[in-house]
Amino acid sequence: MTQSATASPHLRWNGWGSTDIDLPLPPQAHQVLSSVLGSPTPPTDIAWPQLRELIHAQQPSRIPLGLQATAGLDLSPEIRFAHSHGHSCEDWIRMRFGVPDRLVDGVVFPESTEALRGWMSWAAEHSIAILPVGGATSVAGHLRVQGKKPVLAVSLRRLNRLIHLDPVSQIARMGAGAIGPEVEAQLRTHGFTLGHFPQSFEQASLGGWVVTRSSGQQSGRYGRIEQMFAGGLMLTPTGELRIPPLPASAAGPDVREWVLGSEGRLGILAEVDIRITPLADQEEFLGVFFPSWTEGMAATRAMAQERVGASMVRLSNALETDTNLRMAHSPLIPLLSAYMRLRGCGQGRVMMTLGFTGSRAQVSAQQQHARAIWSRHGGVSAGTLVGKAWAAKRYKGVYLRNSLWEAGFVVDTMETAVPWPQVQSTMNAIEQAGRDALASFGEKAYGYTHLSHVYPTGSSVYSTFVFRVGPDANATLARWRALKTAVSQAIADAGGTVSHQHGVGQDHAPWLGVEKGSRGMQGLSSLVGHFDPEGLMAPGNLLLDGIEPR
Repeated sequence: MTQSATASPHLRWNGWGSTDIDLPLPPQAHQVLSSVLGSPTPPTDIAWPQLRELIHAQQPSRIPLGLQATAGLDLSPEIRFAHSHGHSCEDWIRMRFGVPDRLVDGVVFPESTEALRGWMSWAAEHSIAILPVGGATSVAGHLRVQGKKPVLAVSLRRLNRLIHLDPVSQIARMGAGAIGPEVEAQLRTHGFTLGHFPQSFEQASLGGWVVTRSSGQQSGRYGRIEQMFAGGLMLTPTGELRIPPLPASAAGPDVREWVLGSEGRLGILAEVDIRITPLADQEEFLGVFFPSWTEGMAATRAMAQERVGASMVRLSNALETDTNLRMAHSPLIPLLSAYMRLRGCGQGRVMMTLGFTGSRAQVSAQQQHARAIWSRHGGVSAGTLVGKAWAAKRYKGVYLRNSLWEAGFVVDTMETAVPWPQVQSTMNAIEQAGRDALASFGEKAYGYTHLSHVYPTGSSVYSTFVFRVGPDANATLARWRALKTAVSQAIADAGGTVSHQHGVGQDHAPWLGVEKGSRGMQGLSSLVGHFDPEGLMAPGNLLLDGIEPR
């Protein structure tokens, strides 16, 4: 598949990431999954030429014929397909089996804010809906095409320049379409970093992070995206919204909050003002093992509440710890395991991964404080061995989705955040809900959890599930939907947020009202109506409006 107009000609058309990178599934991982889930049947993926013909025959563009020759409008099947899905489980199942959902009807690539204004006016004039697309990394169904109108995908990838940088105020303005490596490369030229490093960093866009309220792996130092987002320019169907990058304000409600988490419903975020940080002198990642989940969670909570200042605190439960060690495929792992058993961290041990970032004095002080905490909870340091291994693959683990699928397994993640007293019960409920959902099909789920971001008042809970691919798309989708529904309901029942870091999209929208309440949802609907009275922007996201029955 040719993708000359997309972000990179080397991106897989039906999987994650660059075609230059493969992360094979270790034989021992295949053995473990097969022993728990049963022997998988590797699926036969559709070939691109076959899918292209299917698109050509079944999904011609619905943009009126008189407009199809508009300069800059791309109607090719490959470009339309590439901008009609993200990386949610449903997206994957559909694209791999060759049963794509409805596609966008055309794609444009504005190269300036002025060109973006022009395309938005063009779409509004002809009653064409608009779907903003950044890095297309969504795992929550943000790019699922809905409604009866033709849909124009507006790629922001060419709005990727550093527009202005103020080193005194440490504020930079950048095009919203810049993906993670572009953001960092342009800032580091001036000695700064944004410090936002989600696992999707290599493909996700700055604007996408803002409108989905993303959280990076080192939010302990740099904050979540809402702490980094200082202001910017959003183009809406009813006019422009410019938010100045003030250091603070008591002038009524914070308008930035309308943009954060808006997920394309209010307009298109074109320019982003971000708070940046000077590059750190030192950064280290360490692994620490605890004899039990109870001790590990107590140490994790203490790290947050005593304000250690670590850039990252991540705690894996026993099954995830065991899985990660098996996946490491290193001759040093048996030696490490033997040493940990001698130190009291044997069966049931859990692993904490810590990041320390800053000046040398800051890193030293952070480590000293953290060591005092883990020591009183029975923690045993593995030094930088585990930390370096994690850092080396921090963006590569997601490539296992490709190799797992090819082996016959589906993997999906579910996440939330709850106060500390509910963390363990929520984790247990999520994992049990996933197992029960697959059991209804006579299948099993391999599920484990980690705390990926911690706060003084509570923590995120991030669970991973692996299950077998079904014999066809419908069977596989049914398994996934049952899993997603059961886990999402377990989260709602536990009082957790519908999403800690992945946004709402359409996959989580059925549970948004549980969190926001009826008055909150009415207010959100009114806000959407104020900025987009004709319902042109990203229909279906957040509110599930305009969605046709399947």
